[in-house]
Amino acid sequence: MRISRRAVAVAAVLATVLPLSACSGGSGDDSSDASGPVKGKITFQTWNLQANFKDYFNGVIKDFEKKYPDTEVKWVDRPAEGYADKLSADAAGGTLPDVVNVSPDLVAPLAKAGLALDLDKDETAASFRDEYLPGAWQSHQIPGMDGTYGFPWYLNTGPMFYNKRLFEEAGLDPEKPPTTYDEVFDQGLKLAKQSDGEIATLAQVPTIEDFGRYGVQLMNKEGTGFAFNDAKGVEMLTRYKELFDKKALDPQALTATPESSGTKFLTESVAMNPGSALDLENFKTKAPTLYKNIGITDQVTSTGKVNMYVMGVMVNEKTKQKPAAVAFAHFVTDATRQMSFAKQVAIFPSTKGSLDDPYFTKEDGTDETRVRVAAAKSLKTAVNYTPVLFSEQMKTELRNQVAKALQGKQSPQEALDRAVEACDTLLKQS
Repeated sequence: MRISRRAVAVAAVLATVLPLSACSGGSGDDSSDASGPVKGKITFQTWNLQANFKDYFNGVIKDFEKKYPDTEVKWVDRPAEGYADKLSADAAGGTLPDVVNVSPDLVAPLAKAGLALDLDKDETAASFRDEYLPGAWQSHQIPGMDGTYGFPWYLNTGPMFYNKRLFEEAGLDPEKPPTTYDEVFDQGLKLAKQSDGEIATLAQVPTIEDFGRYGVQLMNKEGTGFAFNDAKGVEMLTRYKELFDKKALDPQALTATPESSGTKFLTESVAMNPGSALDLENFKTKAPTLYKNIGITDQVTSTGKVNMYVMGVMVNEKTKQKPAAVAFAHFVTDATRQMSFAKQVAIFPSTKGSLDDPYFTKEDGTDETRVRVAAAKSLKTAVNYTPVLFSEQMKTELRNQVAKALQGKQSPQEALDRAVEACDTLLKQS
């Protein structure tokens, strides 16, 4: 099971069924805070976790109820498919659980509807802020709104793999792979030239995360519109077009998927590709020659900070048992519980200091630890570059306009202007 996942168009789904009037349909007293006694019965909802982690969560609940004898936690788990629809129905019907497993894009419409507790305004919840990595805490903040609307839970990221043999054959230092976009562009052109266009450096067109890692401002400060069509955004897309024209960006990148780009890397026709420990095992069994020449480095970034994927835990603003709900949301996501969970599945804790544990810093010669150590190191300063309000439809609009620019059907400026216009229209509709 892949534990790092994002719902398809979840924000759009929730927004269509969550009028602001939903905030008046809760069953609790939203004027209360979490400073009272921790007691009462609460419901905790997760997202497709029960099948593989039943014993773990039952243990967490047992420990919590032991610490707080006057509490009772009911755990419900929902399948990945239809999760956003279920949240929508619960929110509109006033039956949203007390504590809910969410991703940033899921929490945004709930926060706008007044159904997600602002942790920064609740004195008890806010007191836990310094326990988490700053980038993780900020991931559940909504552009245009003050506050933080979910405890950060587990994180995920992946390193960049590169083919040392291909770099060496192009006259590049295989022990010093490109780490910034400018280095990728420059070395990519050299690699393509040396191979007569047979070897590309990258296999996918730039995504919104690439624009973020390049240092482009993605949204305006008010959160009311997108801004990636600025001079820096145009500069990056112009460089990508140069790669595409010189075959340093794979010719099939316009229609590539993560799976197809992975295959390109596997067959050694692409020099760099993002991945995970699962990919290393795949290389070892299916492409032993490639495996012998695998290099592992951080994600490419010109900001010095890599991208992180975040899951969180939200407290229902309308819960009748706010002290217990806040206490449990914090308990599930504290350093002890996160460290325990990370040793069961390939995720990373969002709590400060956890990534300094030997589990994330010491290699033992296995593929798993090689990737784990590299990823954990980069996560300490990582940020979630994907705007909370950037939907799947917006991703499609950006991809389509980028493809037209790479094909020369319009200039990079025109492409990004049209992408921003389309995304702004979708933003207003949501």
